[in-house]
Amino acid sequence: MIQAHTLTEELKAGAYTLDEKLWTKGRNVIVFLLMVTWIASLFGAFTDRVQFLHSYLNAYWYFITIIVGAMFFVFVGFLTGSAWSIPFRRFMETIVACVPLGLLLFVPIALGLGDIYEWVHGSTNPVVAGKLNYLNPQFFLIRVAVYFAIWSFFGLNVYRQSTKQDKTRAAAQMNAASAFSAPGLLLTFLTVSLASFDWVMSLDPRWYSTIFGIYCYVGGGLCFMAVVTLISLGFRRIGVLKSTITEEHYHDLGKWMFALTIFWAYIAFSQYLLIWYANLPEETIFFRNRLQGSWRWWSALLLVGHFIVPFLVLIGRAVKRNYGVLAGMAVWIMAMHFVDGYWLIMPNFSKGGASLHWLDFITWGAVGSAFALLFWWRLKNHAIVPVGDLRFEEGLRFTNI
Repeated sequence: MIQAHTLTEELKAGAYTLDEKLWTKGRNVIVFLLMVTWIASLFGAFTDRVQFLHSYLNAYWYFITIIVGAMFFVFVGFLTGSAWSIPFRRFMETIVACVPLGLLLFVPIALGLGDIYEWVHGSTNPVVAGKLNYLNPQFFLIRVAVYFAIWSFFGLNVYRQSTKQDKTRAAAQMNAASAFSAPGLLLTFLTVSLASFDWVMSLDPRWYSTIFGIYCYVGGGLCFMAVVTLISLGFRRIGVLKSTITEEHYHDLGKWMFALTIFWAYIAFSQYLLIWYANLPEETIFFRNRLQGSWRWWSALLLVGHFIVPFLVLIGRAVKRNYGVLAGMAVWIMAMHFVDGYWLIMPNFSKGGASLHWLDFITWGAVGSAFALLFWWRLKNHAIVPVGDLRFEEGLRFTNI
């Protein structure tokens, strides 16, 4: 456990590394969940292949958006010389370093393209037919490989520079990480937008929205902030990093969740307003499908749960400094991100209304536990905070104005 109160004392004590017993206990829990959920998922895949693929896509999209959301904040942190986030930046970097696993976990989707995307079978619809040069299985899978190549190259290089700096404590690694972050940030924005079009928007190839990519990216960034808040609070609860990640840092995490909630609502409303104003059939079909049957209640839940509730709860300063409330809101935001993804994906398969299936939750657990195991394994191999960063002590002294 980490008990020291200054950087010098921490380094002398060899702290900022996970206790072996703690790590083993965490690994055992994750492995148990992974085995149970993947066995259940395989059973679901054999008994109801189509439902499994639909549920798996929803789960996969949930966690990939969190990882690319983490990439944004890691890249921006290095480019801006941010000090406030350094005490918990290793959690962010380790989430980013899990991105290559996403390519492996994409295999079930790649094998089931025909059961997920209608454009795989061609179309006589002139709108869809005009997109088939782009929407075809071969080019689709090539783009998937390109996305992960870009994300892995820039994300892993920044991670390696940061962990290398733990030993060198030199500015060279910080400068190198910044050099990777600049093109990485630009290309991540571009590829996340394209991946949003490919993996989610093309479920209904007649529909399009030029703002859809940023909508998905903001939602992922918001959920990522909730995840890193929960990870930090979880370590605090067991006595780790209590004097490193302070009330001031949690206050800023709360501010980020509040700000991204507003930005997500702004983008969502902008998309709705532009589609409503233009009133084009190929655009309005998106909201028509989500206002039929029980989907209208999901739409209402998204409005209230994803915006109104976190906006009203997180608006106050005292709440952002209350660990219990902050943890509750982080869990709530993660739940609403699931609702958001389900609302985006599932109406394409069940237009009459929502129909939750046990595979929706099992596949979420399967994909999540796979990423969690890699995260936990990587976290063991390095200090759990970037102790070599030249701004680390500045980050420890951070206070809100």
